[in-house]
Amino acid sequence: MVENMGKSKVRGDSSEEPPFEEVMGRLQTVVEQLEEGDLPLEQSLAMFEEGVRLSRAGAKRLDEAERRVEELLAAGDELQTSPLEESEAGE
Repeated sequence: MVENMGKSKVRGDSSEEPPFEEVMGRLQTVVEQLEEGDLPLEQSLAMFEEGVRLSRAGAKRLDEAERRVEELLAAGDELQTSPLEESEAGE
């Protein structure tokens, strides 16, 4: 049941995608289960694949949100944003 969320909804168009917070919550659950190390190999691989899909879907959503913010902050031809310092990006 829970695995289906990562396989079907995340791949669909944006109207079928679960909220970002739900994707990140499921990703956290996947990571915790993998870190426990109690799963058989095949199940671990399936969970890892789901985690990769969820991670990519989350990164895509963040990229889209960043792009929208930059568009909102654009003033004429100048962009009002600046890249994060490396120390800020890692936090």
